[in-house]
Amino acid sequence: MLREPRLVRQWHGWEADTLDEEIQSIFFAPSVVEGPNHTFLTVDGGDTFRIEPVQDGCVVTIERVEAEADEITEGWITFLQQLRFALERHPSSSRRTAFFMGEPADGGSIIGKLNAEQLQQPGDSYSLSLPDGHELTGSVWFRTENQVGLTVSEYADHGEGLVILADQPSLEGPGSSLVVISTYGLGAKALRTAWGSWDAFRRQHYPSSDPLETSKLDG
Repeated sequence: MLREPRLVRQWHGWEADTLDEEIQSIFFAPSVVEGPNHTFLTVDGGDTFRIEPVQDGCVVTIERVEAEADEITEGWITFLQQLRFALERHPSSSRRTAFFMGEPADGGSIIGKLNAEQLQQPGDSYSLSLPDGHELTGSVWFRTENQVGLTVSEYADHGEGLVILADQPSLEGPGSSLVVISTYGLGAKALRTAWGSWDAFRRQHYPSSDPLETSKLDG
């Protein structure tokens, strides 16, 4: 899933008009270096993915050119967790996504706005609601200092979808927050309902942000 553009689309970023161009520029630029036996891949910019076989599969790690915590590091954490989810839960499925990013009106954490601070241990079950009553149920997929990933039973026709909530602290001013929602096999009606709830949440807490960016739907 690191060297086929159609597969990279299933975990890198979110669906947008610029996604294919971004994938080409990062993973397939002339400066990209692939190691023997596909054991590592140094992408444009110098960050290196390493793949290590283990008993139950493989471990993928990334080595940053600049190791300090920043928005790029946080972004790679998000994308690698989406890669793990795609491989483990939906290896043959195509995702549909929704995304927004913005500065909160009150400066608080997006994780706190959804009362998800208590969700710490991967595998723990949860039940949350958006302000309009839209319910999310599932389990904790991963947890870091600034991010939480949640599987969502309501976001797939078989299995679960994934929601990642992330805060991006900044040394140069107010930090931002983002949400990436990955769904699988839902019809247009269910998607519009879910996305409408998230856009209402965005308008309430992130009024200066751009509208929700979503996959294109037929009809």
